[in-house]
Amino acid sequence: MEEIASKYDPRAVEDRWYAYWMEHRLFHSEPDAREPFTIVIPPPNVTGILHMGHMLNNTIQDILVRRARLMGKNALWVPGTDHAAIATEAKVVNKLAQEGIRKSDLTREEFLKHAWEWKEKHGGIILEQLKKLGASCDWERTAFTMDEIRSKSVIHVFVDLYRKGLIYRGKRMVNWDPKAKTALSDIEVVYKEEHSKLYYLRYKIVGEEGYAIVATTRPETIMGDTAMCINPDDPKNQHLRGKRVIVPLVNREIPVIEDTYVDINFGTGCLKVTPAHDMNDNMLGEKHGLETIDIFNDDATISEAAGMYVGMDRFACREQIAQDLQAAGLIEKIEEYENKVGYSERNQDTVTEPRLSDQWFLKMQHLADPALASVEDGVIKFVPEKFKTTYRRWLTDIRDWCISRQLWWGHRVPAYYLPDGSFIVAETAEEALKLAQEQTPGLTAADLHQDEDCLDTWFSSWLWPISLFNGILDPDNEEIKYYYPTSDLVTGPDIIFFWVARMIMAGYEYMGKQPFNNVYFTGIVRDEIGRKMSKQLGNSPDPLELIADFGADGVRMGIMLSAPAGNDIFFDKKLCENGRNFCNKVWNAFRLVKGWEIDDNIAQPSSSDTAIKWFESMLSKSIAEINDLFDKFRISEALMSVYRLFRDEFSSWYLEMVKPEYQKPIDRATYNATIGFFDSLLRMLHPFMPFITEELWQHIGNRAEGESIMYASMPAAGETDNELLAAIERAKEIVNGVRGVRAQRNIPNRELLTLLAINENIELADVISKLALLDKVGSTAEKDPAAASFLVGTTEFNIPLLNNIDVEAEKAKIAKEIEYYEGFKKSVEKKLSNERFVSNAPAAVVEGERKKLADADTKLATLRTTLAALS
Repeated sequence: MEEIASKYDPRAVEDRWYAYWMEHRLFHSEPDAREPFTIVIPPPNVTGILHMGHMLNNTIQDILVRRARLMGKNALWVPGTDHAAIATEAKVVNKLAQEGIRKSDLTREEFLKHAWEWKEKHGGIILEQLKKLGASCDWERTAFTMDEIRSKSVIHVFVDLYRKGLIYRGKRMVNWDPKAKTALSDIEVVYKEEHSKLYYLRYKIVGEEGYAIVATTRPETIMGDTAMCINPDDPKNQHLRGKRVIVPLVNREIPVIEDTYVDINFGTGCLKVTPAHDMNDNMLGEKHGLETIDIFNDDATISEAAGMYVGMDRFACREQIAQDLQAAGLIEKIEEYENKVGYSERNQDTVTEPRLSDQWFLKMQHLADPALASVEDGVIKFVPEKFKTTYRRWLTDIRDWCISRQLWWGHRVPAYYLPDGSFIVAETAEEALKLAQEQTPGLTAADLHQDEDCLDTWFSSWLWPISLFNGILDPDNEEIKYYYPTSDLVTGPDIIFFWVARMIMAGYEYMGKQPFNNVYFTGIVRDEIGRKMSKQLGNSPDPLELIADFGADGVRMGIMLSAPAGNDIFFDKKLCENGRNFCNKVWNAFRLVKGWEIDDNIAQPSSSDTAIKWFESMLSKSIAEINDLFDKFRISEALMSVYRLFRDEFSSWYLEMVKPEYQKPIDRATYNATIGFFDSLLRMLHPFMPFITEELWQHIGNRAEGESIMYASMPAAGETDNELLAAIERAKEIVNGVRGVRAQRNIPNRELLTLLAINENIELADVISKLALLDKVGSTAEKDPAAASFLVGTTEFNIPLLNNIDVEAEKAKIAKEIEYYEGFKKSVEKKLSNERFVSNAPAAVVEGERKKLADADTKLATLRTTLAALS
């Protein structure tokens, strides 16, 4: 191995070692006799690029995987990407528009050709970026949710669930994304509080002069009104029972119906019913047999069915219709109103629209029951546990999942329509034709037409832990039996419903067991003032720029030092600076040790022997603590523990205890022990800081080609000598006391001092002498008034100073202190001589002043004794 560089340069280290790991296939795993440890990556979208959330999530996964390797497990981290149907189709449509091509001008096959080309060009960017972070994924296993195995798995599951009676097609009210022109599941709608208006509209009562007043936030939907509804128990609207009213501007007569669903206290207690454009109105429409008028096109512009404002955008129509209603005298009043508005989770600038639509649905209750039980019973552990409540709430009130999307990019619904309108569900067109011919002989392939819709992206990713090992198509294969269930899942709580819950459902449905044993929920990465990091706010640093500035290990350290499970991370670049500085500390400590000259002929000092025994115990104690923290998934605390072990105990204390005098050699036993400790510390640090630890570990000794620290064994905890640990802690306090005296009296380190304990023998005198630069350590029965003193516990220590200080200067300094304390004492005495103060002040305040007076007397007595001794 070449000589180690004088300064640590991540750029000279990181790419070289990552290439080495890849060249020797050190991330690759195959089933063997070892205990497996498996993580599947939450597949990032093919549209994605690395952001701080990815950095956090993937750093944690890499820490867990690298630690598992060091623990002797057969560790596998499977990477892959998600086809992200809505987001990718939007990207491709936008790219085509820039080239002057409209999607509507293309056939499905032509569009998909463009989409695949886009995916091949852009879809792997984020995985390449993860390599810069040090991600130790088995890249040979990289999967894609639309590759052959995953696609066939999705289609197989759809057909299987359909044949089990769990998937059905029906015209239902769904959430509609007018920008993507597709249905969304209920949990893909994000509700936001918005400031809006409540319009009170006048509906003329047929045959009377009066009006019924209806409060609505959506006057643009009046063209779809087919009834007015009142609560039969509402006394203020009894006069409307059995009446008919006229929809304002539209001039269509509609009946007044009655239903206890209506909230008597909202608005006027009169509800306009628009069955095509509100979930609850649709329920009322079905119950009361009302006509349904769909007034919106798929892009949320006004349709021909509305009969007016045709072609207008829904929000432009709202403004216009409000003006027209005002002009016609059909608005009673307008109030400011706060309400929740649903936005598309995929297109966050787009308000969703309730819409009646023919869609495919999956019944969820059958799947939800075992999924809920597994978490409730502790088969799957959530970290932190607080997310069990969120999970339980969703699964106990679950609705059927709308799994179809009106897109071309994705897994096409395997349903084939016959000329008579019926359909066949089959895995292939050939199978569908065969089944169709059994019903209607003589049909040809040309008579069948496949459903135009695609499946929800989550319908593929819910199979991820199974399909990655081909467990759907070949459930008894060697890999699925070895790697499943996976060990840990690391993900964000925002997809606990979208993904985590559904993977658990799929696991029990298709494997009969949980897909993972533990779920570690990360927090949201925020800036130093608490704002969520986002491109829009401009407060999210480019992770690759951070890596360029601070090195991957520095960034990993920085983000993990502030990352408790499930809690938000307040990220500051200064943390990365701390990480880089720690890398430099490790590097310089290694250079110091490797720079020592070894002499096989000199004996080991007793202080070094003690230091080695102490650090063995300290190492053992820390290993046990870190193991416990990892068992509890307190990964940030585990990092802090090993960080402090190296920085505070090894670098600041141990190396000071054993390092040889300037330009003198070290004994072989101490050197070998120190290198051994360094080896152990590097292995403990490796999961957190893979690059610098590999570089230094390779320098420790001669390594074979292909050998790596990631397959060295993690140090095991041994015996801990608690008495020795306590004795060294006391010795540290004594050394710090001596160092404090040096600092106060400006005594240089080259001047050796004497340390005397009052009426007590000093333990570990050899260690203390070396660390505190003493020429004599002993005990005495009498205090030296001229000596500097300090306390450790109840023991007083003296350092005679007559030979180490300027006596006249010291006398002047003490005289000045005496003058200060005399003045202080007079001010306290004056306060205590004031009878009003003593009588009226709280007893605690008075007692505090008396204590100040006593302390001043004690201090003055000490100073005067010292001054007399110096004189």
